[in-house]
Amino acid sequence: MAAPDSATGRCFKHPLIHPLAPRRAVADDHPALVVRNATLHNLKGVSARVPLARLTVVTGVSGSGKSTFARDVLHASLAAAAPVGCAALDGREQIGRLLEVDQTPIGKTPRSCPATYIGFWDAIRKLFAETTEAKMRGWTASRFSFNTGAGRCPVCEGQGQITIEMNFLPDVKMPCEACGGARFNPETLTVQWKGKSVAEVLNMAVEDAVDFFAAHPSIAHPLRLLQDVGLGYLTLGQPSPTLSGGEAQRIKLVSELAKVRGRAGESATGPGRPLPPEKHTLYVLDEPTVGLHMADVEKLIHVLHRLADAGHTVLVIEHDLDLMAEADWIIDLGPEGGDGGGEIVAEGPPEAVVQVARSHTGRILGEFMAARRAS
Repeated sequence: MAAPDSATGRCFKHPLIHPLAPRRAVADDHPALVVRNATLHNLKGVSARVPLARLTVVTGVSGSGKSTFARDVLHASLAAAAPVGCAALDGREQIGRLLEVDQTPIGKTPRSCPATYIGFWDAIRKLFAETTEAKMRGWTASRFSFNTGAGRCPVCEGQGQITIEMNFLPDVKMPCEACGGARFNPETLTVQWKGKSVAEVLNMAVEDAVDFFAAHPSIAHPLRLLQDVGLGYLTLGQPSPTLSGGEAQRIKLVSELAKVRGRAGESATGPGRPLPPEKHTLYVLDEPTVGLHMADVEKLIHVLHRLADAGHTVLVIEHDLDLMAEADWIIDLGPEGGDGGGEIVAEGPPEAVVQVARSHTGRILGEFMAARRAS
């Protein structure tokens, strides 16, 4: 295991992860969401605060009340604009947007893909529309859409595949014979930008497209973000149904990061300063590290830090020790599961949680952090 970075105290086992800023402090008067007297399910009058513009991890053994607190009380209360399962939720006026980043498929149709979901496909279509050949034919950017318009394949309607219904068996998807999976009709494919047709661009891997579009920041920026979260192997037009839940979740995070400009940091979130509700977002994630390789976990942590650095609040329900150790704030529920849980066992930065004797999380996290420091 790699040694901690001397400047930050953070430890990374994967060489692609850059050192991050020191742990963000949480003062006693730091702006926060405060849940008061939550009694839903097995919660026993729980009161806790979630610091704004910080990375907070909700921990505890299975059945301790983590999801009940984070999703059924806090998330539900914000969504309903009224207390749910608790006596009160203070600070709600400082949240302008609530987003649960789950592992459900991206987009609403099988045509959805990273390029359309994140939004940089529009910029690519404009590049093709600006070519001499497209202008000579009077084609606009709409010609290069595979969702609508005259440019897509009329047989598969831009999906690149057709569905064959099977009696007594699951449906089978086959490449479209008319376009060969290209999604566009032959006329549209004659237009090229930098030697590639629109279908060839869709089939490019993210890691190749980064250099290809290097001169176009609105396209290259989200592509680099996809690389940062370990998705450089995906193609720009990777169909939504072929993505795993973890891949879909990271694409959603990239979509959010692509909207971030500049660093909010302490200038917007200092003690006693309210956050602008039209810009501040609360992100809620439920065990996002499940099924991820260790290197991908570190990339995910890097993304979560970038969101917090931009002044947003990130709330994660998690068991992963790497993510706990990187948190600015931990809310540990327990001490056991079921009737033996539902209490706040420890609350504070990781260094404080590991000092709480009756916290199972604190004990294991303390051993983990000690071993990391010694390596």
